[in-house]
Amino acid sequence: MKRPLAFTTALISFGSAVMPAHAQEAPENPPWNAADDVYGPAVMARARDRVLEENGETPYGLLMTDRLEWQDTGEDGVGLWDVQGYYGGDINKAWVKSEGEYDFGENAFEEAEVQLLYSRAITAYFDLQAGIRQDFEPSGETYAVVGLQGLAPYWFEVDGALFLSENGDLTARFEAEYEVLLTQRLILQPRLEVEAAAQDVGYQDLGAGFTGISVGTRLRYEIRREFAPYVGVAWSSALGETSQIAQDSGGDPNDARLVLGIRSWY
Repeated sequence: MKRPLAFTTALISFGSAVMPAHAQEAPENPPWNAADDVYGPAVMARARDRVLEENGETPYGLLMTDRLEWQDTGEDGVGLWDVQGYYGGDINKAWVKSEGEYDFGENAFEEAEVQLLYSRAITAYFDLQAGIRQDFEPSGETYAVVGLQGLAPYWFEVDGALFLSENGDLTARFEAEYEVLLTQRLILQPRLEVEAAAQDVGYQDLGAGFTGISVGTRLRYEIRREFAPYVGVAWSSALGETSQIAQDSGGDPNDARLVLGIRSWY
């Protein structure tokens, strides 16, 4: 049965009148040190340190092999790896990233790099990262790195970075991935990577502007959450002046490949 509005208002007024004055004026959230008067400041200081440690300062680590795959090139193929890991807390972490390609036909590395980064959370979803990158192939250069990594709206995983080489050349790389859950274990993962250079980098056959784009999609089956084989396709193309440089040297700026691989994490 609905009560009249006047009756409800009277009840609220009566409750306010009989409530003790200190209860009416009590703050909505008690102060952080409210329990010091009961248990003592020293005991509560240790308790508060423990709460902070267990809810944000406890270090933890992850090693993710995002891509470990064989790519069909029409000959012996190439092997590709894309591995990253971190150790730290919610705010500060140390990151290691490595990626590269190995040509089974030539028995040689085409590309190989390692990054060592310090990462600090600047929002709930993004980390600012800075550190160094060492290339072992093809040029053996060292770079300073500044980047941003995190989760964009609509659950896009993004990773962008600027690289300043020891020779003063500025390049950039942007990666984005998205996961489509077809079932709880069968997952489709589109991926985009774009690279650019602020100037011509002759010894790397790069022209100023956008230098390359890679688009692919991989379908994986998670036998366990930590272990998932996959199959997919990948297409890459040189862009702008870099595409013209590739054509002038007799290369093909476009490349499409079938890929087979494994994704795992620990």
